[in-house]
Amino acid sequence: MNLPPKSSTPPLRTPLAEKMARIIEQAGPLKISDFFALCLADPDHGYYKTREPFGRSGDFITAPEVSQLFGEMIGVFLVHAWQAQGAPDQVRIAEIGPGRGTLMSDALRVIAKLAPDLYANATIHMVETSDRLRNEQRQTLVRIKDRICWHQAFEEIPAGFTLMVANELFDAIPIHQFVKTPNGFRERVVGLDENGRLAFGIGTGSFDPSLLPVDEAAVPEGEIFELAPARSAVMQAVASKLVRDGGTALSIDYGHLVTGFGDTLQAVYRHEFDTPLARPGEADLTSHVDFQALAEAAVAAGAHLHRPLTQGEFLVGLGLVERAGALGSGRDALTQAAIRDAVNRLAGEGEGRMGALFKVLAISGAQVRIAPFDPASA
Repeated sequence: MNLPPKSSTPPLRTPLAEKMARIIEQAGPLKISDFFALCLADPDHGYYKTREPFGRSGDFITAPEVSQLFGEMIGVFLVHAWQAQGAPDQVRIAEIGPGRGTLMSDALRVIAKLAPDLYANATIHMVETSDRLRNEQRQTLVRIKDRICWHQAFEEIPAGFTLMVANELFDAIPIHQFVKTPNGFRERVVGLDENGRLAFGIGTGSFDPSLLPVDEAAVPEGEIFELAPARSAVMQAVASKLVRDGGTALSIDYGHLVTGFGDTLQAVYRHEFDTPLARPGEADLTSHVDFQALAEAAVAAGAHLHRPLTQGEFLVGLGLVERAGALGSGRDALTQAAIRDAVNRLAGEGEGRMGALFKVLAISGAQVRIAPFDPASA
């Protein structure tokens, strides 16, 4: 493997970094996918096993924590999807990676108002592997906790028409990275430098160049290409269930709509970007989601693909602005300003705003028109 030149920066040896060093010494460099998985899910030192990631006291704030408006718009969409598909009696409302349960709580509140039959008859399913987060979800959803079924994996959700949401799920599923070298693309790895620190290098693994969006010869040396077969596998499993049982799935994440090149591996620590190797197990690790790859996986499984949107288009199309106006009506000036700020953060464009950076992908088990993805006049 090739390693970067020696750095004068002193090493930060977290417990997980020490564990990784031992693994590398014994078995060789880690693929980026293995490094990614250990950072988030190591049973002893993984980020989601040991840290409180959400909120101002954590490392990042997700859209449901910005404002109740986000979860409410999700609830509106789920009602649209249910009605567009004949308002079936038996429905599974599911969320994969439900965080604190905030999104589900806000969505169900709206569903109860707009579609009482859906709310009364649906079963609620939460796919969550963390015991700590399950306890938080029980507290957030305490009034309906007896109606909720928790699952370790998506495949455990019972058969039946399903309305599913996954907000910031796919960015936390590991990726592979490949670097263009004089000998073609080779897999990027994490090894040890001469001082025993974690360092990026280039291994021997390769991949089928037909997966590239352009001819391999046109790609300059040093360019990075990311593949995420584990993400595609999850999407295919979701799509297969919808084709078999009926329903719609909604995926929201930051990323790009067209497959491209670039290193998007990043860490977040205390609301600031950090270098991925700096503090394994103590910082969140993510990468941008390739929505084209997810869409292709869903279509390959036979699902119907709705027109992808940015988060801003999605929320505004569902009535975000009108709902914000109603929420702020008659409130004091400070509260109204906070609501406007939340709308701008959720749907606006530019630094610190989620409207353009985050994308929304919806798939259904059969061809159906659902607002705001499929305008009625189209």
